[in-house]
This record gives sequence, structure tokens and C-alpha cells, in this order.
Amino acid sequence: MTDDARTAREANDAEGRTPSEFADGGHDTQESRRPDLSGPEFSRPEFLPAGEGAPFQAEQPRDDDGWSRPGAQSDHALWGRPQDQPESRHHDRHLPPGEGDQGPGSAGHSWGDPSGRPPRQDTMVFAAQSAQPPPPAQAFGMGPGWAPPPGAPMGPGGFGGPPPRPARSGPRTTTLVILALVIALLASTLGSVGTYLLTKPTASGRDPSFSLGGAPTGSNVRPPESVAGVASKVLPSVVSLAVEGGVSSSTGSGFLIKGGYVVTNNHVVANADSRSQIQIQFNNRKSTSAVVVGRDPESDLAVVKPAETFGAPEIVLGNSDNVVVGDPVIAIGSPLGLTGTVTSGIVSSLNRPVQAGEENSSDTTWLSAVQTDAAINPGNSGGPLVNVNGEVIGVNSAIATLGRSVGGQSGSIGLGFAIPVNHARRVAQELITTGKAKKSRIGVAIDPTYQGVGVRIATESRQGTQPVEPNGPAAQAGLKPGDVILEIDGVVLQDGNELIAMIRNRAPGEKLAVKYQRGGEEKTATVTVGTAPEQPSPQPS
Repeated sequence: MTDDARTAREANDAEGRTPSEFADGGHDTQESRRPDLSGPEFSRPEFLPAGEGAPFQAEQPRDDDGWSRPGAQSDHALWGRPQDQPESRHHDRHLPPGEGDQGPGSAGHSWGDPSGRPPRQDTMVFAAQSAQPPPPAQAFGMGPGWAPPPGAPMGPGGFGGPPPRPARSGPRTTTLVILALVIALLASTLGSVGTYLLTKPTASGRDPSFSLGGAPTGSNVRPPESVAGVASKVLPSVVSLAVEGGVSSSTGSGFLIKGGYVVTNNHVVANADSRSQIQIQFNNRKSTSAVVVGRDPESDLAVVKPAETFGAPEIVLGNSDNVVVGDPVIAIGSPLGLTGTVTSGIVSSLNRPVQAGEENSSDTTWLSAVQTDAAINPGNSGGPLVNVNGEVIGVNSAIATLGRSVGGQSGSIGLGFAIPVNHARRVAQELITTGKAKKSRIGVAIDPTYQGVGVRIATESRQGTQPVEPNGPAAQAGLKPGDVILEIDGVVLQDGNELIAMIRNRAPGEKLAVKYQRGGEEKTATVTVGTAPEQPSPQPS
């Protein structure tokens, strides 16, 4: 259909064709509009008038006027003929202008279904009879004049309606906000995942980013009365000894006293002779040789003289008579060769009778010792036991064990014993001045078969020794054979070892208050400690 008016005959003779079917290359002439009867038949695409906009359905029977029934679909493609189907020679019937047309809105003929069904309302109604129907989507060109007439109003669905509202130029603000939130959440999640993947520990357990941080600040200054303060004061005066003998060797500890002498245990240097070498190492790790000045097996004390002291300070000697049970103490020495070892504890007991060494041998030691729970092990022997003032109150000498292992001693079980410093002071002084120490005695022999309370003096001579030494300290005090000694200076005696330890721990000339029993009657006496007959003493190397 074109814009020029045509007669009913021309309308009946006209057939729709694509522009490529015009003989003159696209010009619409009367000659080109003649049908080509020799070519394959084709039908013009059927389009509904303005009042009919039913969608195309499956093929329905046609009326003989050529219009499809409402809802019917042409057997040809929409707005065009499929290339693989033959043409049909159906002609659209168009009424001439004015014929049966009573104008828009009239009840007469109009664009619509010739069957008389009321027009459907799913398409826009053309405003005028001369208005062209809207071009179908993807339609073939129908020649000049197919476009809408110039200036025709356009509605949302075609001609004849108000112009559509202008479309919005961009997304709504709410959409943008939601989109921004989604992007931020996604970026945060991806960042967290990436950080985890970069910093997670590897399968080997190593973490390149792991750190424990720096050490906290602080001070290494300690109060003088603390264990650390006492140790820092005493350690420079403590030494370790190593004795290399011809057939044996031994190690121990010692401490430096006035005059550059070193006090230690006798059993540390007992194996030393003229061929032995004694090496002393100070706390500053400087070493020197030393010689034995004197030693006393009975008190288990010895004094050696180092060739050099390297400026080490002398230690301060305290008073063991002022020590009470429960006092804090510190033991310093070289246990198992570990020089400068410090342990701490308390005084567990006083006047503890201890027998060290083999019984009835020349090296048997009887101690009335200070007991402590400070750890003392082999190698601590000869080292100092000091109080909180750093003063020596004892010389570490022995330990109690649960047994001995093959080839050595067992370790500390919290029962250590030290020689009281008052006794060590006297013996060390005598060894330095005379080379030998006096032995304290009261001149009695003990009955080992007695099982009662206290200690009973023997009634018979044994191996040429009288039960009470004639004119000895005990005899002068009035003691006789068979008397039972109950107390010494108020201390109740439990056995003979305790009596021996207490006597030997006293200096010659000291007086002892003795309570004894004779014939069921208790009596008292005062005994002055004497000196045992002189015997050949060990010669220093």
C-alpha cells in the first residue's frame, strides 16, 4: 500500500512484493506492479487493520474474502514469505475510500474482521482511515511511502497516541547504593581471603609472619638479702679443686679465707701426695696450683694454699652458735664439676650426729652437724653454707642417700650436713699454725651393747683400754664405769655416736654440764674437755 489513491481495481490487482522484485531496480511503476504469472506464486504478508491486533496462531480456515479469522495465523511467515514455501495467490481485499467507511468511530465498515466480530483492544486504533498501519518488526521493505506520514503523532504502541514519556537516563539512586554495598562487601571478602592465603601457615608448620615480639625491659639488680644478692657477694670467694693423684683423682669445693688460704674437706685432698697436682679454679675462671698446708681426718677438714688468688676477696666467717632451725641458708660449690652452682634451703636441724667414712678407720669422721635441705651433691664437699648475710655458718661435708649406684653415689635427697663453722675455724687455725689439729676427749669408753636410755660407760677393759681413763677429764669429774650419761648441756643423748660427735665438736678446755645415772639415782657433774694423746698426724704433701 502506498500513499497515492488507487481505484478498487488497482487495489485488487496490487500484490505485495519486496523491493528486489521490482523490474526497474526498486521503482514503483504501473508496469512493475503487474503480477508475474510465470513465477512462483506468493502471497503478500497479511497484516491486520488498526482495529485487529490479535497475535498469530496456528493456521485456521480463511473466509473467502482473504482475511484471517480472529486468532488465526497465516500459513506463511509473519510479514514475509518463507523462502522454502511456494507462493499462494491470496489477495488482500481493500475497500475503496468512502465505500462502507463511515469514518472513525462509526458503526459501519472499518478496519476489522469482516466476520463482524467486535475489534480487539490489544492494538491501537488508527486515528484516520488514511493512516498507515505500523510497520511490523523485521518486515521486508514494501516500497516507498511505507514509513509513517510526516508529523503523525506517535504513541507508545504506534500512531494515534500521545508521545511516550522520555526514558530515564540512568539507574535509580537506590540501585546505585545497593550496587556499591555489594561491591564493598565483595572487595572486603576477597581481601580477607587473599590475606589468609598469603599469611596462613604452611604444611610444615612454619609461618614467615610469626613473631613473639621483643623481650620486656627490666633490671638485674637484686636486693642484697635475696638469694641472688647473697650469691653475687659470695661467689667470688668460692673455688673448685681438682686433685690428680698417682692412682686416683677427686674434685671438690672450697672457700678463700684470711691470708690467701683455702678451706676444704679432708676427703677432697686425702689422696694427694708429693707426686699429686692440685689445681684451683676461681670464680673468674682463672686457675692456679696449690699445696696442702694441713688436714685433719677426724674433723674432715683441710687447708690448702694456692699460688695465686687473682685478687679474689676473702669470705666472712659467721657464728654457728647463733644458728637456729628454720634459718634460710645457701649452699655454693661445684657439684659434679659444675662450678659456681648455687642452691638454697633452710636449716633443718642442729647437732645432728653424722659418721662419715669407714668405721674404726683412721679417716672415720664424727660430726655434730648442721642439717640442711639445700641441695648438696658430690662435688659440693668443702664449699660454704652461708646465711642471708653471706657469712659462713658451715662447711658442706656429707649427704644422706638411699643407696649407692654402681660406680658412684646417688644424688641429693634433701639431707645435707655441714661442719659447724666454729669448729672449722678452730681446726683451720691449728692446721695453719702447727700443721695438725688437737683431738677433744673426756676419757671414757662406751658400751656398744647397751640398749637403754642414754649412753652407758663400759664396765670392762677392751683391747687394753680402760673404761674410764685414769686421771682423765671424766675421772676427775667423778664418773665411774657403768654410769649412764643422760644429758650433755641439756641435750638428751640417744646413742653413743651422738656423745662422740658432741665431744669432738668441742674445743679442748670447754666445760660440759653432764647429767648421769648411777644405781637408779640421777646425778650431775662438770667435765672439762681434754686433749687426746698425740698421734702421728698425716703429713702434708
